[in-house]
Order: sequence, then C-alpha cells, then structure tokens
Amino acid sequence: MMKICVLIPSYNESKTIGRMVKDLRRLGLVVYVVDDGSSDKTAQIAHQEGAIVVTHETNKGKGASLREGFGHILKKNFDAVMVMDGDGQHDIKDVDSFVKVAEETNADMVIGNRMYDTTAMPYIRVCTNRFMSKLLSWMCKQYVPDSQCGFRLIKRQVLERVKLESSKYEIESELIIKAARAGFKIESVPIKTVYQGENSRINPILDTLRFIRLMLKG
Repeated sequence: MMKICVLIPSYNESKTIGRMVKDLRRLGLVVYVVDDGSSDKTAQIAHQEGAIVVTHETNKGKGASLREGFGHILKKNFDAVMVMDGDGQHDIKDVDSFVKVAEETNADMVIGNRMYDTTAMPYIRVCTNRFMSKLLSWMCKQYVPDSQCGFRLIKRQVLERVKLESSKYEIESELIIKAARAGFKIESVPIKTVYQGENSRINPILDTLRFIRLMLKG
C-alpha cells in the first residue's frame, strides 16, 4: 500500500475546510493545508481539525501554494500526495478510486475527470477545459480528458524530478506537460463534483492566456 498524504491549497475556505480536514483525518490521512493569505479563519479552522498548516501573509496564487506544499511533503517519507481543492467540490469518497487506479495501472499521476458529466458545470468552463485538454493531450501524447481538474494523485518521483515554476492556475497544465515529457505515465479516473453555487476563481480569459503563454514557453 502506498503511503499518501493530502495537500489542500486554500484561500478563504473557512466554510468548507474544517469538514474536509476532519473527514480526511478520520481516514487516517495526514493533511497539509497551505493558507494563501486568507482574510478569514481558514488557517485557524484547519489547524483545529488537525491539519499541518503553512500560511502565506499575502495571496501568492494556487501555483505558489502547491509548490510550497510539495516542498514540505518531500521532506517526509510519503509515496504520493493527493491534491484537493479547499472549496468542498471534491468528494472525499473518491480518494480510494485514485489509489486503486494508481496501483492497478502503475500510473505516476492520476487526474480526476469531471467531463463525463458536465451538466452542472458552467458552459464557458466546459468549452475552455475541452479546448485546453485536447491541446495538452496532443502535446503530451497521452490522453488527459480533464487537464484542469485540481483533484489528482501525484507520486513522489514526479515531484522529485519535475521543476515547477508557475504561481497561478496554469501550474496544473505545467505539471502534466513536464511529467509527460519526463516519461511519466498519466491516467484519469471519473469523479463526482459537488457544485454549491460558488463562483469559480478561475478567469476563463486570463487563465487561457496564461495557458497559451505556457505552451509557447514550452
């Protein structure tokens, strides 16, 4: 069995972070929360529920939060890390599915796939995600149906070998591209997404431009 932990990059997630950490801790998982300059009690609540909390004084972006979290986790003896968003959209029951796929396929990274049922996803996000995923799959020569999903399992060897540089949401694409180019195997697993009427922090225009810039840079 792989020894895994969970990393949750968070920004103003006081409404959901406590329940997430509590439920993950009940599964016996070590949970890291990077509080990215929140103005609410995200860090305090996460700590109270048993998470290891890293705090940014100012908001640096999801990419910066993930890079810092990965750095802390690599100092420990985990075989893999599960990355989840802090807004409660990811179903904790799906964690076992990621581990199962990783073990059965020997994949180095397993990415959640929300695209088999997009009825609850805003139309602009569906279009943006499909465009990015098709382009990225072509570049990587591996099929990645939902490249923008933040729910993923990443094995230790990927993080040890891949040098990440992005500070914003494009880090999710950067990680896939660099992992594929390094020869790592990527698989996907269908997941449920719990939409609760919240507004996405992803800007379809700005983040698409960042994605294109990442493509050109690579």
